[in-house]
Amino acid sequence: MIRILLAEDMHMVRGALVALLSLEDDLEVVVEVERGDEIIPAALEAEPDVAVIDIDLPGLDGLTAAERLHTKLPGCRTLILTSLGRPGTLRRALAAQVYGYLLKDAPPKQLADSIRRVAAGHRAIDPQLAVAAWGGSENPLTNRESEVLRLVAQGTEAAEIASRLHLSIGTVRNYLTVIVTKLNARNRVDAIRIARESGWVL
Repeated sequence: MIRILLAEDMHMVRGALVALLSLEDDLEVVVEVERGDEIIPAALEAEPDVAVIDIDLPGLDGLTAAERLHTKLPGCRTLILTSLGRPGTLRRALAAQVYGYLLKDAPPKQLADSIRRVAAGHRAIDPQLAVAAWGGSENPLTNRESEVLRLVAQGTEAAEIASRLHLSIGTVRNYLTVIVTKLNARNRVDAIRIARESGWVL
């Protein structure tokens, strides 16, 4: 029996996924969570074989949670289930040691088969997305620049960003200037749009 942790914040979607997976004789959802920051504690307690995680979760995004889960519980493999079919997001997922990446509009059988593949230690990546990611452009931003832009995209003020990241306000503003330049954006809002469309920030 493959033991599954399911992380999905939309109750109806989560319920439908549990019902769907319960139809499979070899799959069992042993724990459900609705927030990204609940994934690690729940996984450490339940010790699932596979974590099926939505990217856009409150508390902590799914990719960051997947990366931390790989460190804390390496025996649990992760499959990202998302509506974000962007090449840059797939590349971020692979960098986070994710084994599977599937779009939410995939056929139900594909989800069950992907979970089995991931549990067996194989990759399960949406083929069309994999081809797009292969030909897509790399994220030109450094990790710190991406972090600054992600906080700006969440509506965080420069002073708070500086406090959170232990930087001066001037340094934060310098980062923002560099980000806008690197992305050939007109301004910060345009930089956020470009980065989101490319899957470089959520």
